[in-house]
Formats: sequence, structure tokens, C-alpha cells
Amino acid sequence: MSTEIFGIEDVNVWVDGLIRVLLIVGFMTVVVMGLIYGERKILARFQQRLGPTRTGPIGLLQSVADALKLVGKEDLRPRNADPWTFELAPYLVFIPVFLGFVIVPFVLDWQIRILELGLLYFVAVSGVNIVGWIMAGWGSDNRYAMIGGMRAAAQGISYELPLVLSLLAVAMVVEVPAPVIDGAASVASDSEYVRGSLNLNEIVAAQHEVPNLVWQPLVMIVFIIAALAELNRTPFDIPVGESEVVGGPFVEYSGIRWSMFFLAEYAALLIMALVFAAVFLGGWAWPFGIWMDDAPPRWAQALAVAAKAGAFIFLVFWIRASVPRLRIDQLMSFSWKVLLPLMLVQVLVNGLVLVYDWPLIILTVVGLAGVVALAAIVDRAVRHPRPRPAVAAQLQGEAAS
Repeated sequence: MSTEIFGIEDVNVWVDGLIRVLLIVGFMTVVVMGLIYGERKILARFQQRLGPTRTGPIGLLQSVADALKLVGKEDLRPRNADPWTFELAPYLVFIPVFLGFVIVPFVLDWQIRILELGLLYFVAVSGVNIVGWIMAGWGSDNRYAMIGGMRAAAQGISYELPLVLSLLAVAMVVEVPAPVIDGAASVASDSEYVRGSLNLNEIVAAQHEVPNLVWQPLVMIVFIIAALAELNRTPFDIPVGESEVVGGPFVEYSGIRWSMFFLAEYAALLIMALVFAAVFLGGWAWPFGIWMDDAPPRWAQALAVAAKAGAFIFLVFWIRASVPRLRIDQLMSFSWKVLLPLMLVQVLVNGLVLVYDWPLIILTVVGLAGVVALAAIVDRAVRHPRPRPAVAAQLQGEAAS
């Protein structure tokens, strides 16, 4: 079996795979170090501080210094920890994130692999790291770590559903060229286009004129919220909340193993940003307004993708500096009682648009109505918060007496 890479044909499949893996590792490591430095600087600006300034020019080598420090630290393991579970947990968290890079379209024809079911693959591998969080909490023989692992599993499962539905809503209505079989379109229609695709390249190319955020604003907002929860970022950082579980599932980890959890978090942030740019902002195709056979220069495509992904990453950092952490009951209720019903309604509307061939502007109207409803629900929850369950039970007991 052979393949092609960098225009070189007939490359052995093992050599091809090795080259692509090394490219992912190098790209991910450099970008993650940049993200860590950028987050420190951005948060420092929000908090009227300087951030890293002394290690290297304007502090640029601070992330490198931290990496060297973590590599040099002693790798400890609790005496009563389960050896296999404790040792393998970081890999079960890191590897699924690493696999997510396979389907990300950086620019036209620049990605690791083109998969027809790319979105399905992304959803499948991104959910596996929940196993790693549970293993880290269980194998550490630490009650705080176990509570953090259970919280991470509950949060990951709960917000995986809105995330999947948001991607499904886009995949349902995206317009792509009809497949051709034996010189004829494979659908019984005079149209050259059909709706529905799980191929990220086709989803990007379909946004050459109008990005999906125009047609489905509610879906985009739900994706951002669910992505924050999947990444354990503020205000959904409950599994690693220092004030409650002193560091979460990896509280007993040190050195290089702790850094693998940290690296996985920022690598997942980068992948979510790239997927967001591809699914909702048109990736490299918008705002160029072109088809795939008339692509702009690759540097322009890369600049467009970097700007869109950078905007998502900046928004995540901004939210961290501005929004307090939720309670665990608030977090679970928000997913099951608010986001999931809204997304089910959106998917239903998308299905009606497909079946009855309604104009796409209906999606925009319904999406904007959903955004208003979501904002009203959040505003009401902030202005009239419900008491904690224990406090509510105490108040009911006092009222009964």
C-alpha cells in the first residue's frame, strides 16, 4: 500500500504515517506553548498585570522553561495507587485529543486525512478521554481525585449531547455537490447539489458565500458553551476546581505525567477552535467567495483560518477572566434543562426545512429566537438564583416547623 505526501507519489504507507504523526506532534507542541504564553499575557491585561516578562524576550521562553522544569521533576506515584490505572490514565486523556488533528482542514488539501465521516470521527474520539479522567481519579487512591473524575465524567457526558446535536444541525442542512456515479448524479433530482454531509472539507467549501453562523446562530452559541464544558474551561472548570477538589483527577500526578494532562487541555482547545472555524465561520473558504477549483493562495487561506480560530481562543480566555465558576447542580441543570431542549427544537426545525424545502432564512429566524430565549433564561437565573439544594431543604424544614 502506498500514498502521496507533499506532492511525492508512491510513498510507503508506514513512512507516510510516521511523517504525518511527526508533523502533528511538532505543530501541536509549538502552538500549545504559544497558547499558554498568550493566555498568561491576555489574562494579565484583563487583571492589570504584566504577565511573563523575564524569561526570554518579553517572556517568550517562559513556556519552554516550564516544560523543562516539568520534564526534570520527579515522577511520583502514591503508595496505594493502582499501578496500571494510574500510569495509563494520562495516555487515555492525551491520545484521543491527539487523534482529533487527523480531520482538521487547515487549508485546502492540507490536512492529515480526508474522511467522509469526519465529524462523526471527531465526536467519537473526543469522547474517549472521559475514560482517562475516570482512570486518573480512580487509580490515584485519593477521594478528591475520585470526586473530580466523577464530575468530569458527568460533565463530559452531559455536554457531549448538545455538542453532537450542534454539529448534527449543521451537517443536516449544509449544501454540497451531489455525488456522481457512472456519469449521473446519484440522487433522483435535477439539482446538482444535495443537503447533508459529515465531510469537513465539504462543509467548509459549502460556506464559500455565507458562513453557517448566519443560518444557525443558536447552534453556534450552543457549540461554544458545550465546547467550554468539554474543555473544562471556566465557568465549567468544576472537575479541577481548586476550592473544592484541590486540582481534580490529576491532583496526585507530577512531572511529565501532569504535563500530559495540561498539554491535552490546550491541544483540545486548539482542535475545538479549528473545528469551530471550519464548521461555523467557513474555514479557508469564506470570505473568499470561491469554489474549491479556484482557491486563493494558501497563505491567505491559512491566515483566514488562524484569524477565526484565534478569535475563538481569545473568547475562551476572555470568559475565563470574566465569568465565575458554576455550581455542580447549576452546570448539570443548564445542560439537561436548557441546552438540550433548545438543540432538539433546532434539529426538528432543520428536519422540517429539509423535508418541505423551506428557505434557509427560517433557520436564521428560529435561531435568533432561540438566542433570545437562551439569554432570557440565563438572565432570569442570574437575577433570581435558586438556593443550593441543602439550603432549600433547610428552609422548607424551618417553614414546616
